[in-house]
Amino acid sequence: MNIGVIGSGAWGTALAIHFDRASHKVVLYSRDEAEASAIRNQGRNILLPDYSLPESIEVVALNDTVREHELLLIVTPTAGLRPVLENWIVPFANKTPVLAACKGFEQNTGLLPHQVLQEMLPQNDCVGLLSGPSFAQEVAQGLPCAVCLASHNVDWAESLSVKLNNNILRLYFNSDPIGVAVGAAVKNVMAIATGVADGIDYGMNARAALLTRGLAEMTRLSVALGGQEKTMMGLSGMGDLILTCTGSLSRNRQVGLKLAEGKSLSQILQELGHVAEGVNTVGEVVRMAEKYKVDMPITRVLFDLLQGKVNVNVAVERLMLREPTVE
Repeated sequence: MNIGVIGSGAWGTALAIHFDRASHKVVLYSRDEAEASAIRNQGRNILLPDYSLPESIEVVALNDTVREHELLLIVTPTAGLRPVLENWIVPFANKTPVLAACKGFEQNTGLLPHQVLQEMLPQNDCVGLLSGPSFAQEVAQGLPCAVCLASHNVDWAESLSVKLNNNILRLYFNSDPIGVAVGAAVKNVMAIATGVADGIDYGMNARAALLTRGLAEMTRLSVALGGQEKTMMGLSGMGDLILTCTGSLSRNRQVGLKLAEGKSLSQILQELGHVAEGVNTVGEVVRMAEKYKVDMPITRVLFDLLQGKVNVNVAVERLMLREPTVE
């Protein structure tokens, strides 16, 4: 296939490398000419420095006209999805299949990535999500993983999954984009909370409790928004939650670990040098939980911690000293 990957962060670059390796023709769109030129000249992306970019991948600036492709993959932070659509995609993408590989709720609107696609591309019935437990470094390295391709258009999702599936990146088509998107968003919040608990040495019992109760929060919110409960038992629910909460490559988990060290949020984000979506997502998740009357105590406490209303020890104590309730 002829694939355009919009967004040259670590994940976009990793996907470009993977699909090129799988014999697809790939164009990688970078934010501006300076960034595109740096990637071309160095033959690699500083956000993914250990992996060379094959010469067969064309790297161009997004301020050029986006070309026609058989598939567009938008791999930006969730906040960048709408601007990309408004400025470069809408004129022709009503006839081009589009997948968003973003995780989170759009701030202010509360929309999930596929809902932004649907709003901006109302004539396009081939839109969906690419999501699941996957670290960019491992995909670039060629290590195997499995992800979801989720869309309301099941026939298209199944057909595309067949075209893109291989023995490195296994694709499962899914008809529940709401559940997939909620799992992808909220697991980042839970990863920060788990990082905090790990950082203050609360132990593996506490970690297991956080993952389990975190999954319950994810499921309650997903169902309230119209998702299917069974989706939370799959790749973009339990799978992504386990990876992001326990993996050493998780940026969101690193945020929690650094909070436990007493560092400020601004200092942490500067040190990371990457977007940690959970930081931007937690406030929107709290708002959605309040709107739909969903009980999400872990998310609520983490929000207060990131807002500076409580310190790390108080936050964890508030979670562990909650009154007993039915599971």
